[in-house]
Amino acid sequence: MNNCSGRSGLMMRLKDFGAAPPGVRAVDFSAPAGAAALTAPDSVTWRVFKNPVALFIGGVTAVLLELAEPRVRTGVWDHTTFRTDPIGRMRRTGYAAMVTVYAPRAAAEGMIAGVSRAHARVAGVTREGLAYRADDPELLDWVQATAAFGFLNAYHRFVRPLSLVERDRFYAEGAPAAALYGATGAPTSEAACEALLARMKGKLARSDIIFEFLDIVRRAPIAPAPLRGVQHLLIKAAIDCVPKDVRALLGLETRFSALDAALVRLLGAAADRIVLNDAPPARACVRMGLTASYLYR
Repeated sequence: MNNCSGRSGLMMRLKDFGAAPPGVRAVDFSAPAGAAALTAPDSVTWRVFKNPVALFIGGVTAVLLELAEPRVRTGVWDHTTFRTDPIGRMRRTGYAAMVTVYAPRAAAEGMIAGVSRAHARVAGVTREGLAYRADDPELLDWVQATAAFGFLNAYHRFVRPLSLVERDRFYAEGAPAAALYGATGAPTSEAACEALLARMKGKLARSDIIFEFLDIVRRAPIAPAPLRGVQHLLIKAAIDCVPKDVRALLGLETRFSALDAALVRLLGAAADRIVLNDAPPARACVRMGLTASYLYR
């Protein structure tokens, strides 16, 4: 198969990237014309979130860090469908990220308000006896920080290296959305994220739930169709993105070789050049009067 036909086939199999999952109301990312999103088209955020390889790796990294915090872990495991419907849960979470980044501001704000109302109903006590609420500002900051850390580092390591200025911009660009979610103390720079990780380390703990989660994502066909053959490799990359000291604390082993990393970088770089005309990133660019290929230059 030549390179042109191979790329065309990959585009066909990625055609559902960013599509609304069953049961979720679809957002029109292409209208109304000129309607601004929470972040601008020339942002680092728009470039990072267009890449399905970075989103899969970064999403798994983020969940591993979230589940390391006992209060977040209990809230996720006891109050969501992760165990019973992992594919649906991750697709809904992924679509929420697309709406947050690329949808017109009004649509994003409406979706986030619904998520916040759901969070307000989630509360309980962990197995260790710690009380928690899903709308606790400290936990919301942690969830926002882990998501930003995961997506940014996945893109930086496996798609295209970003300068410190670009990485700081990425964190800062997320502040308006984070505030809408209630995470008013989410980090706005790489240094602030590293400081939060250091502060939270004493509250993180190993759990069998983390390994149950990894078993679920290894078995479930979660990655976009053309990436499922290497899903196991992308999961290894996600574990390797977790900070080394946190991996040691959680008992995570990667066995992620230099050859593995090189292969993932090839996949990430290829995915960064494929224009998916019907996916949210391209449709949002068209809404803003830009070409569908704007983010892929």
